[in-house]
Amino acid sequence: MKKQKTAKGKEKRTVSARRASTLEEMGVPPAYIADLAAHIALPRVIRNRLMEDYARALEEYRAMGVETEEALKRLSPVHLGGFYAHGASIWYPLDTAAKIYPLSMRHGQMPMFRLSAYLTEPVRPALLQMALTFTIKRFPSFATTVKKGFFWHYLDSVKRRFTVEEEKYLPCAPLHIAQSGSQSFRTLYYQNRISVEYFHGLTDGSGGMVFLKTLTAEYLRLLGVEVAKDEGVWDVDAQPLPRETEDGFALAAKKPPVKGPALAKKDKRGSGFMGKRALQMSGRLARVTPCRVLHFEMDAQALREAARRRGATVTELMTALMMLSGRYATEAQEGDIQIQIPVNMRRFDHSPTVRNDSLYCSVIFPVSAVTDMESVLAETCRQIRAKATPAAMDDMTRTAVKLTRSLKFVPLAVKEPVARLVYGFLGDSIFSNTLSNLGVVTLPQGMEKWVEKLDFVLGTVRTNRAACSMVTCNGRAVFTVAKLTEDPSFEEKLYELLTGLGLTPRVSGSQCYED
Repeated sequence: MKKQKTAKGKEKRTVSARRASTLEEMGVPPAYIADLAAHIALPRVIRNRLMEDYARALEEYRAMGVETEEALKRLSPVHLGGFYAHGASIWYPLDTAAKIYPLSMRHGQMPMFRLSAYLTEPVRPALLQMALTFTIKRFPSFATTVKKGFFWHYLDSVKRRFTVEEEKYLPCAPLHIAQSGSQSFRTLYYQNRISVEYFHGLTDGSGGMVFLKTLTAEYLRLLGVEVAKDEGVWDVDAQPLPRETEDGFALAAKKPPVKGPALAKKDKRGSGFMGKRALQMSGRLARVTPCRVLHFEMDAQALREAARRRGATVTELMTALMMLSGRYATEAQEGDIQIQIPVNMRRFDHSPTVRNDSLYCSVIFPVSAVTDMESVLAETCRQIRAKATPAAMDDMTRTAVKLTRSLKFVPLAVKEPVARLVYGFLGDSIFSNTLSNLGVVTLPQGMEKWVEKLDFVLGTVRTNRAACSMVTCNGRAVFTVAKLTEDPSFEEKLYELLTGLGLTPRVSGSQCYED
């Protein structure tokens, strides 16, 4: 046995030496290789793969005609920091908004979403891999895996090679986070598109956008493009700050209550965590999810003007159009259509956190009241403006914190069946559709001419026939529909309504994934 172990040890040392030899053969100075090795004090397999990433990046630079000296400067081991030089040592309790997500996963649900940046030229995978290797250390709460505690799930830090993959599967496919040390997000590339797909327990759309923009900026730096750092693009070599991983809900609940007018009785529905079932669009549920993803690309200025002329915001206008389209796509004559709208709490608490810091309000219409554009838009505006106020959101925040605190000492084994009941029967069933609008995303100097547009895809749930999301960047507003049914009624009506407003969208996306 000792001889076998010794032989294996020699083999591993030989493999490691081969990695160093490869870099030497590429003209990398021995001192540089030694410095690189000093920054990667992780298991040998991980160290070897990281060194292979360096070799592939150098090969890419050589093909691009970049001098070795300049390539080594861009790939300096300094950008690894101390992240790979020591083992994992920190963990994070799930934030208040995220605690429900792991409880529902074992029941066939995994809340996922995707953010993508479309570049002006094809992605170079070897450099994107290095960009991720350098970026992840700046986001310690992302360098984690989901684990099960006695009372709650939690995020445990993990030191590994975070991988970049070529996109091959359906958008927002579940992650295998039950595996030890597994990632809670995935980074993908396809032609000129960089995408990051996140488990919603890790972050929300705003936090995910900071990561995507920072990753893209670091990728551009490796291409030789200098991108200015701002609040939406972090310096990957800077020290992470505690506030960037704070639980905004818990902190907000410690502050004095926000004063404001109380919600009218008719608006209290859809402003809590439970409610009666909402109507769902008609159509047979597909066997794969999503079965289709469609992007409606519009001129952002024209869309804003169309909303402004009607006294509405873009979110209010698109919600009204979704309400009308949803009415067209259901045969039901009774019941309520309810659209859930996430609200970014950073608007109120000004938190820099990249964890979940969003709540929601809902727009609710009896199906019989969804008749014409004018009346639906007017009532949509009224409901959103009543329900998304600082006072209403603060009250909902306190309710969320009280709810989680009341379950604090209930063992996880007891929480899980309760979560199955609540999520399975009162979760996605209480709304018909979702509109998550990330608003206008600005790009810093140096990045804007390299990024054509962004898009945002929500993962589908098992009940709703569609999930809608939106993001605006570089003058392009991209409204995305992720479908759970092949019935095209919803998107056809939406296109008709947009065209009627003078907003002829450019529609792209996939064909149905089912025969």
